[in-house]
Amino acid sequence: MTETKTRSPEHRVAAGAIEGLRQDLFQNVLDYRPLSPLGTDGPVIRRLPKSFRKGVVWFPHAVVGVVALISLMEGVFAANTYSPFGMVTVVTAFLPAVALMMTLVRPVLAFWVSIAITPLVAATSSDWPWGASAFACHLGVLVVVAARTRPRTAAWMWLITLFVGSALGNFAAAYSSSSEPMAVASALALLLVALVQVRRDAQREVTVQRTVTAVERDRRTLLEERTTIARELHDVVAHHMSVVAIQAEAAPYRVENPPPELEQAFVTIRENAVAALTELHRVLGVVRAEDYEAPDAPQPTLAEIDRLLDNVRETGLETEKTVTGAVREFPQGVELSAYRIVQEALSNTLRHAPGAAAKVELGYVLGGLGVRVVNGPARGLVKPSPGAGHGITGMRERVAMLDGEMTAGSTQDGGYEVAVFLPVPAQRSEAEDGEGA
Repeated sequence: MTETKTRSPEHRVAAGAIEGLRQDLFQNVLDYRPLSPLGTDGPVIRRLPKSFRKGVVWFPHAVVGVVALISLMEGVFAANTYSPFGMVTVVTAFLPAVALMMTLVRPVLAFWVSIAITPLVAATSSDWPWGASAFACHLGVLVVVAARTRPRTAAWMWLITLFVGSALGNFAAAYSSSSEPMAVASALALLLVALVQVRRDAQREVTVQRTVTAVERDRRTLLEERTTIARELHDVVAHHMSVVAIQAEAAPYRVENPPPELEQAFVTIRENAVAALTELHRVLGVVRAEDYEAPDAPQPTLAEIDRLLDNVRETGLETEKTVTGAVREFPQGVELSAYRIVQEALSNTLRHAPGAAAKVELGYVLGGLGVRVVNGPARGLVKPSPGAGHGITGMRERVAMLDGEMTAGSTQDGGYEVAVFLPVPAQRSEAEDGEGA
């Protein structure tokens, strides 16, 4: 541990560089890594006809194959110019092309094969150390391997190529050496590949961050909607608990000479109701936002739907209300949720479909309450507002809280429809109980 801390920064940098070289070009050299086809969702491929997409995804493979074929033909032609087909042709033409094709399946091994055959190519070529075909193939190997690895690997390959080219170039005359052109061409090509890789990695990182942000935003929106619902239901539950406490306190006075046990039972009921009400207020303090202000008026019910529609009509939204079934009172939580769903659906209509008309349908059935709000497409010159996208989330949370069902989606005419069913258990009236008795 002490020896590691006393090492100089230069030593640590050199050790890190050597370790990077080992990981990039010496570790897993023989790994079989076939080049995958391009994705069909790319910005260019997805604009092509479907009949061409299946072939275009193999475009990188085709480019490598065409370059290898052209280099092979040029190498064979150049070799046969000076001697008949033989070992010289195999070395100067076939081996560089094979190394280039190997990049499609074993990229790191292909680089080392291309480096290993460079002295052989130089010994049998008129140009030193790379002939025209070998030059193109080795440059192609560098580009493909760099594109399939990372920028640090490209830097190591360029340095090794520069070292090998300089070492072999010392044996050739200055006018016939191809080391300098290889150094310049490979540097430009690898720099371009590195820039493309960095840009691609940055885009991928941005996409990941956007996805994480969207997930966190949805989660925060869900928590905000649940908090809003909890605050609203607090008023409903607090009202019922207050009624229980008041009735428990007044009940003994309605009975002449009540027994002590009955008085004590009502005292216990009142104490429990007050304790529950106190804890409920504490829960509200936990979920309350910093800028939350307690409402002055009680929470709305379905009896105030007409007032809501009148307010909406004043903003220019044409609304129509339809009621089916026998109108009756539901539990306050159900009526509050139904009111908020209608309110949010109409608000969405104002934001997303300005100028459209809306229909509100309330269906009173034996099993509960049906709510349907449908609007037509946007009309007029006012552009739709994007909104925050919280409305549907809040509706679904309210419906899920009551074990109801909800569907929301576009209609055939370009409008939007929200349909909700809130189940309410049927309760027998006192008259029905008397008849049954």
